[in-house]
Amino acid sequence: MSEHDIIIIGSGMGGATLAAALAPSLASSRRRILILEKGERLQPSPADRDAASIFARGHFRPKEEWLDGEGRAFNPGNYYNVGGNSKFYGAVLIRYRKEDFSPMRHMGGTTPGWPLSYDEIEPFYQQAETLYRVRGELGDDLTEPRHSGSYPYSPVRDEAPIADLRQRLKRVGLHPASLPLGVDIDRWLKGGQTTWDAYPNTCGGKMDAETVGLEEALKHPNVTLRTGCEVTRLIAGADGRITGVEVTEAGQRQVLEAPVIVLAAGAVRSASILLASANERHPNGLANSSDQVGRNFMNHNCSAVLALHPFRKNNSVYQKTLMVNDFYLTGGPNGEPLGNIQLLGKITGRILKANSPLPGPLADWIAARAVDLYAMSEDLPNPQSRVTLRSGQIMLDWKRSNWEAHLRLVEKLKALLRKAGYPVVLSRPFDRRTPSHQCGTARMGRDPASSVVNSFGRSHDHRNLFIADASVLPTSAAVNPALTIAALSLRMAKHILETEAMP
Repeated sequence: MSEHDIIIIGSGMGGATLAAALAPSLASSRRRILILEKGERLQPSPADRDAASIFARGHFRPKEEWLDGEGRAFNPGNYYNVGGNSKFYGAVLIRYRKEDFSPMRHMGGTTPGWPLSYDEIEPFYQQAETLYRVRGELGDDLTEPRHSGSYPYSPVRDEAPIADLRQRLKRVGLHPASLPLGVDIDRWLKGGQTTWDAYPNTCGGKMDAETVGLEEALKHPNVTLRTGCEVTRLIAGADGRITGVEVTEAGQRQVLEAPVIVLAAGAVRSASILLASANERHPNGLANSSDQVGRNFMNHNCSAVLALHPFRKNNSVYQKTLMVNDFYLTGGPNGEPLGNIQLLGKITGRILKANSPLPGPLADWIAARAVDLYAMSEDLPNPQSRVTLRSGQIMLDWKRSNWEAHLRLVEKLKALLRKAGYPVVLSRPFDRRTPSHQCGTARMGRDPASSVVNSFGRSHDHRNLFIADASVLPTSAAVNPALTIAALSLRMAKHILETEAMP
């Protein structure tokens, strides 16, 4: 008899949300959930709010290396800690648009659509917004899909320079809307008057996988979290069921068992675990009879755009409060979608200096006068864009797609910002060292011959294996994926509880 009834591998947005949803129902029947996390809990430190430590010295970046498609080593910037990458995320909790779930023609190709509709996932979006205490407002965004309820909290208010930006964008014909955010802004700023993106959440101000999902799950005595546990492979029996999870903890190898196994290690790590689990019956890895594990890797096309006026200062501290979706569904030469625009957390001189060759005084001067935006375009699924293993090391051969659409989005944004009164507008794309919403390596679908899991995240090949992270996303859309991952996990939990998945 197994010591646990469900093992969840990974404590990020997918795994933590799933645990939070399952725990109350399973507690009454004394069924036990074990969450395995490779990393440890982040502890408060002097580096938490120090831009030089974070952006110049990479204090929190793991010292691991992956290989790119040419076999060159690079540091990918994935985080391993309780809460996963969400401990450093921008906490933008936005729904995919209704159109994202159907095939859509882009400049770089046509997306395949999803095996479920927006209406099927909508109730779980609503639940996820409540669970993660999202602050937002309906009515301003032309692309906003149907909501069955309102946001649980009012939006974070614009600081004065951003209120001015909002009005300037409206005057040039755009429709800025409040960005849906998982943040307790007062609590965040009590930790220090600092910006947001890439700063670790050790004060509880971000509504991340640890401070919300995991905290809710661990309120129940049937949930256990084990840190410092690296899962190296899964073991499958002759009947196809996953019979064991091989774990290395403190240098010791052990095999853990449970009737239900959930893989939630992130798009790259989940794929690499499945590939590393190859055996005689499954020579291409587990859950991989379709040969789709590791394929269709997507990573948003993103650029930072700085708009500045030499005589107008931006003294915002937080800044990240609005988005523009005027070009989300159209804007290309034949009406193709271009993407989403949102504010970044405020760029400071120290951040700018760490990411450019600018001397300190000039970086400070620019940062003090800049409004900082983030342009994001969809990366389309491509079976040749993939995760593989070379002698056990992760190889990520990302084949960026739809780049022309992204360049058009950036150029449109720069032209409109100049028209809105910012005479100097600079842009810089993000590269592979910045994990901009990695997804797609274990795509969901109806056909087991062309997908890895069904619409509930359940493996076509192994009935007791589920995948609950961004790897299952069939498309990347052009917005932050965290809320969609949480919604899919809530939908998965309902399925697990209502079907024969639970013994």
